[in-house]
Amino acid sequence: VTLDDIGLGVPGEPSAPHGTSLSGFVERATALWRSDEQQRPHVLGAPAVTGTPAVMPVWEWENPPEDVDVSRGGRHRVTPADIEMLRAARTHYEQMYRKTGGVATRSRIVGFLNTQAAPLLRGSYTDATGRQLHRATGGLVAIAGICAYDSDAHGLAQRYFHQALRLAKASGDRGLGAYVIALLVNQSLFMREYRQAVAFAEAALRAAGKHITPALASDLYAMQAKAYAHLGDGTGALSCIRRAEAAAERIRRGYEPDETGYVQPGLVNVQVAEALLSLGELAAAEEHATAAVDNPAHDRGRVHRLAMLSTIELRRGNAEKAVVTAVQMAEQARGMESQRLRDRLRAVREHLVRSGCAGTAEAAELIDGALRVPL
Repeated sequence: VTLDDIGLGVPGEPSAPHGTSLSGFVERATALWRSDEQQRPHVLGAPAVTGTPAVMPVWEWENPPEDVDVSRGGRHRVTPADIEMLRAARTHYEQMYRKTGGVATRSRIVGFLNTQAAPLLRGSYTDATGRQLHRATGGLVAIAGICAYDSDAHGLAQRYFHQALRLAKASGDRGLGAYVIALLVNQSLFMREYRQAVAFAEAALRAAGKHITPALASDLYAMQAKAYAHLGDGTGALSCIRRAEAAAERIRRGYEPDETGYVQPGLVNVQVAEALLSLGELAAAEEHATAAVDNPAHDRGRVHRLAMLSTIELRRGNAEKAVVTAVQMAEQARGMESQRLRDRLRAVREHLVRSGCAGTAEAAELIDGALRVPL
């Protein structure tokens, strides 16, 4: 994946002349959406990039030049109703993802990008309308990336996140860009690129500045804490935990953009529990994991919270409690198609079976039942 692939080519280079990079980006982005819908193997199986190619899109988002004018001439005039449709679609597919997982949702949202979003990007719009259009499309593309990540297509997910970052830059919305970088931080954690996760989170917090909301700040600090914990930096992890908790206390519902709706009560608790578990602070980790489970969450988030609590309970020697929690987790996961949730289910099952405690057979059988249906 080159910078030119995602519309962030360096001005002055033949491959990306200044002033045409955004329209060129639109053509390359829509080509990727078509290839994804057609399930082209080279797209689905692309590995995620690391090192400089992974860092440069974030650097380009953070630094000038900005898009001076994003207006475009085309056959179809983009209306406010078109933009409202894109916003409604983002909410629709996000809810579908939370209830059924990314594997089931991905083909639906990619089909929507091809049939609805692509013609609008190629349409006719003023600079002001274009900013709103690129923002609304960026939110949708970010969900497509989340679904690809949830389907184990990590190179594809990364390209969608990079596209969403370019769309955020075109929209002029720093907060949206910071949200997309939070998705890249989460993927970096999964790929065990912990120093990259720390650097990306710092970039988002620095570049978004006053445009960052308390909900997003709390999540970025909590993910930084997890990265520091994995690196063995207890001081850094605890400092970020304090910042995450302080930001979480400032969250005001109704003052957050739609994208940060995932930062529900208890999310920071489960992130902090994971960081504390890595540091070996089991009692404090269990306290946070219990608080996370005690807060209401959407279906998918609840599975993750129960998985974390079960793991910590088992580590603390509370096998009976761990089994009860694991049974709840397995029942909650029914009907979801998600590789990430399957990873959690398998990990909990392995820990239970390895413990050899009474009652683990029932929980293991329930998890086996959930894993039996191929995705």
